[in-house]
Amino acid sequence: MAIISNAVTIADAGAFSVNLGSMVHIKTLTASSSSTLSFVHGSSSVVLNSTYPIYKFQFINLHCGSTEADFQVLYTTDGSNFNATQTSTFFGAYHAESGAYSGLSYYSANDVAQGSTAGLGDSQSSNNDASLSGELTLFNPSSTTFVKHWIATTSLDEVNAANSNYTAGYVNTTSAVTGIRFKFDNSNIDAGKIKLYGIKDS
Repeated sequence: MAIISNAVTIADAGAFSVNLGSMVHIKTLTASSSSTLSFVHGSSSVVLNSTYPIYKFQFINLHCGSTEADFQVLYTTDGSNFNATQTSTFFGAYHAESGAYSGLSYYSANDVAQGSTAGLGDSQSSNNDASLSGELTLFNPSSTTFVKHWIATTSLDEVNAANSNYTAGYVNTTSAVTGIRFKFDNSNIDAGKIKLYGIKDS
């Protein structure tokens, strides 16, 4: 069957080779004054093993209950203790709604060197209209040969200023990572969703 637009054939049968369905939805968690949101392989229909080589987490309008709460990530290798060692780096761009200040900065205080908790978003506002959105990609968590790399970007309202954060790091273990936990450092996650997807191997 051909795909036709304004009487012009734009793709014919057998010629349209895009791999539809390469990103598979696995699980959505919805926050409601939640201290943490956790995805653990084998729990509540969560898949986080060798089924997919890449996993993507999407953060949708996460709202915190305290001003300037930092959004963070932790990993587990045993399904219960979220204390796997990480090393990461963090930088961000920011611009005030008033236009009074803006910049691009390396946040050394948000880096982690062989710690268990890594920052993903800095100083999220608790204003009623403020939230954090973004995504984290985790590569090959089931590997027993390599450390587990991750890359994340977030966009948030830092008390009437746009703050775009860029973070990356690795879980410094050759054990399989079997779970991931998200939280704010000094606040519950009042509202919002986190979606987990698996990306099929090409």
